[in-house]
Amino acid sequence: MSVQKLDLNLLYVLVTLADQRSVSAAAAKLGKSQPSVSAALAKLREFFDDPLFVRAGNAMQPTPRAAELVASAREILDKIGSDLATSSSFDPASSSRTITLALSDVGEVVFLPPILKELRRRAPNTTLRSVSLPAANLPRELESGAIDLAIGYFPDLHRTNFFQQTLFTDTFATLIRAAHPLASRKLTIKQFLQLEHAVVRAETRTEEVIEAFLARKKLARRIVLETPHFASAPILVAQSDLVVTIPQPLAEYFCSVSAALRIVELPFAPPRIPLRQFWHRKFHQDALNRWLRTLIYDLFQERRTRDGANSHGG
Repeated sequence: MSVQKLDLNLLYVLVTLADQRSVSAAAAKLGKSQPSVSAALAKLREFFDDPLFVRAGNAMQPTPRAAELVASAREILDKIGSDLATSSSFDPASSSRTITLALSDVGEVVFLPPILKELRRRAPNTTLRSVSLPAANLPRELESGAIDLAIGYFPDLHRTNFFQQTLFTDTFATLIRAAHPLASRKLTIKQFLQLEHAVVRAETRTEEVIEAFLARKKLARRIVLETPHFASAPILVAQSDLVVTIPQPLAEYFCSVSAALRIVELPFAPPRIPLRQFWHRKFHQDALNRWLRTLIYDLFQERRTRDGANSHGG
């Protein structure tokens, strides 16, 4: 006797016959024809090599073997029904999960503080982990579930296996040292082209946005330094006459922690950077992932609305 050959639907017939004690009543309960229930009973009798139900008066009484099988079948069917009917859920108040986000150093400055604050309030037992990965590794880590969400500017994640949601857009600002010989608060095109520039070519590739914009405008900067690290940019600028054009939130943060730096306005309306959250389609219906995506989207809606209004006004 191979259990693999047992049709699960036969178990429903077995249990219903035990409850109804009649083939016709069981057929009505199951929404089947009487001949189909009789045929199912015949298969059950053959499979278990037992009559299972015998007539006693006007009712069918289960044999001892049938009574044992019905008890087991009820457990199996109840478990299947419970598992299928119950949708997965996530309780942030009791969860002790580690939530992993893929963020750049810019992303950590922009996204991490409000996300951490909200998670401490709503999911106090969770641990928040921020990772930075080469772009080539990110799709695999999202697919495996090692990373829950990637948040920021990730142009390589525009694939069919990934969902994305725009949180808001940001722009660029130029950072110089506070005691720079250039005293004006806004650059002219001539000054922008004559100044010596540092550029940050990080894995997040936000520099590509401003470079593509300048190429369309046919504006060529005098680049004298390239670095892969945003963290070193303010140190280099504070100790030289170099200027660096970086995402505005990062420029504002550097100025807030160092009096040796200031922002000068660009001579043109800079391009905007779409900042999005990305997740793999495998986790689109996952309870934790859905909860986390909603939390992050709601957190940045006020900023998204404000940026949209500013963009429209400009």
